[in-house]
Amino acid sequence: MSDATTIDGAGLGKALAELRSVLIPGETLEAWAIQRRIFALSHRRLLIAATSGRLVVLVRRLLAGFDVSTIRWQDLEEVTLRVGVIGADLALRAGQATDLASLGAQGSQRVEFQGLRKEQAQAVYRICQAQDQAWREKRRVRELEELRARSGGIQVVPGAASGSVTANGDAVRRLQEAKQLLDARLITDAEYEAIKAKIVSS
Repeated sequence: MSDATTIDGAGLGKALAELRSVLIPGETLEAWAIQRRIFALSHRRLLIAATSGRLVVLVRRLLAGFDVSTIRWQDLEEVTLRVGVIGADLALRAGQATDLASLGAQGSQRVEFQGLRKEQAQAVYRICQAQDQAWREKRRVRELEELRARSGGIQVVPGAASGSVTANGDAVRRLQEAKQLLDARLITDAEYEAIKAKIVSS
């Protein structure tokens, strides 16, 4: 019996049923990929699934049951895909979080899933990329809003020339923060100029 026939049979149906049993209300399964049998000679095969809220890794136990680990989309920092002749490897790097069950210790960690079926791995990769970009944009917007909130309320030195900014370093610090965001491409040139003008004219 071929590998494809095996995973399309009862084994896959049971794995997907187990996967659906751990989805939370409102969470949808968007794509999944199973490891090819040839890459799982020394361990139980794994199934990874991209849902609307996270990446789920499901590994069958030897006798009964399964182990589930999770990577939240907001913790995802990088995702890469390598497609070979037989299978595809999906590598992820996730940031600091105490609830990354699949990663254990705090800090940026890297995990790799080898020998996935190629088309399935590509589907999961596309969702990972889309989620990574979406969360990068959310973080950029949040940092911009925080910078704008900090840029207000600059006081003018009494007796100084009209419109001059206090020399307490607060304005300089805010300008430096804005420049750092610009250098990191978290804000556009126009947004930087607008923030700078607001700081100077306050």
